[in-house]
Amino acid sequence: MTDRVTPGTTARTTPLILPEARWRHREGLDRLLDALDADRAATRFVGGFVRDSLLGLDPKDIDLATTLAPEDSFDRIRDAGFRAVPTGLAHGTVTAVLPSGPVEVTTLRRDVSTDGRRATVAFTDDWREDAARRDFTINALSAHPYSGQLFDYFEGLADLDAGRVRFIGDPLQRIAEDHLRILRFFRFHARFGWGGPDQAALDACTARANDLMALSRERIADELIKLLAIENPVSTVFLMHERGIFTPVVPEIGWPELATLDRLCERNEPAMPRRAIDPLRRLAALMPPAAEAATMIAQRLKLSKAATKRLAIAADRDLPDDEPPVALAYRLGEQGAIDRLLLSSRPIDRIRRDIAAIEAWVRPDFPIGGGDLIAMGLAPGPIVAATLQQVEKRWIIEGFPPPGRLRAIAEEEVARAG
Repeated sequence: MTDRVTPGTTARTTPLILPEARWRHREGLDRLLDALDADRAATRFVGGFVRDSLLGLDPKDIDLATTLAPEDSFDRIRDAGFRAVPTGLAHGTVTAVLPSGPVEVTTLRRDVSTDGRRATVAFTDDWREDAARRDFTINALSAHPYSGQLFDYFEGLADLDAGRVRFIGDPLQRIAEDHLRILRFFRFHARFGWGGPDQAALDACTARANDLMALSRERIADELIKLLAIENPVSTVFLMHERGIFTPVVPEIGWPELATLDRLCERNEPAMPRRAIDPLRRLAALMPPAAEAATMIAQRLKLSKAATKRLAIAADRDLPDDEPPVALAYRLGEQGAIDRLLLSSRPIDRIRRDIAAIEAWVRPDFPIGGGDLIAMGLAPGPIVAATLQQVEKRWIIEGFPPPGRLRAIAEEEVARAG
C-alpha cells in the first residue's frame, strides 16, 4: 500500500535540514559515502528519497547523485568492499550492494535530446542542471549526507508544504520529454497533493493526453497499478476520466466503472476487518462487467496471464443470491470469490460474513471421476463428462456432503442419464 500524505498547512512544515531517521544508520552507508567523497560535496542524497524523508515517510530506496564519473563511482564502490553493479552505466547509474541493501549512485546529467520515451544524456558537474531535468519540483530536492543541508533550486519545499505537485519549468515541454509524466503527475497528486491540482500542469496533461499512445503498454500499466496502490485514489481517477486521460489507452473506463471503484474504495474496503489494498482488484473495478472486455484490456496492457485471468473472473459480476459463499469460492477460487464480493453492491455486513466464511473454509477435493460413473453402469462417451459435471454441481449446492451422500447423488445422476 502507498499511503496518501496527510495534508499540512500553508506555513512551512518541512524541516530546514534533512531529519535524523533510521535509514541513516544502514550498515555500510557511511563507508559508501566516504568512498564517494560526500565529505567534499561530491555526492548528495537526491530526489524522492529526500522528499519522503522530509515528510517523515520511510523511504524504500536510497538514491545518491554524484559529480564523479560513472566508471570512477564503479571503481570506488568496489574498492570500498561492496559489489558494484553497472545498472545503467551509459546513463550514469551504478548500484552499490550494501549489507543493508542496494543504493543507486548516478552521475549528474543533463538531457541532450528526448523523444517522449527516452533521453540521450551527457554528464555534468552542475547540480542545478541535473535537478532541472527532473519532473516535479518536489522530486528535485537534494541534501548533503552529513550536514543535512537542503538544496532547493525550484521551490520544491514550498510546494511540498502546500501539497502541490508542479512541473519544473514549462509543463508542456516536460511532457514532451517523457510522455509518462502525464500519468506520473496524477499519481503524485493522488499521493502528495491536496486541494485542487496545479492548473498549468492539469491543462498540459489534458492537452497532451494523446501522447500516451506512443508509450509502451507495460509502462502505462505499471503507472496505473502504482496509482491504484495509493490509499485513496478515487478523486484523482475521477479527475483523469473527466479530463480524458484514459481515452487514448483504456477508453472502456466510464462512469459505471468509476462508481464501482468508488464503492470498493470508499465503502467495501474500509469495512473489512483487515483492509488489504489490492491495486489489481481496483483495476478490476475499472473494467467493464464482461470477461471478454476485461481480457482484451489486460492483453492490451501486456499484463501477465495470471493477472489477465484474475481480471476476467472479477469482471463477471454474476453473484447468484442463493449460492453459498464457499460454493462461489469452489467455483472461482478463493481470490476470485473475494474479488467479486468486494466489487459487488451487496450489503456490507453480508460481504463481511461471506468473506469470513470463505477464509475459514478448506477446499475439498472432488472424490469421484468418470471411471466411477462407468462402474455404476454409465456407458462410456461424452455423456460421462456431462454427468460428472452434474454430480459435482449437486455436490457443491448441497455443501460438499460426505462420500456416502455423494455416491447416492452419483447413482441418481447415472440412472437419470441412462
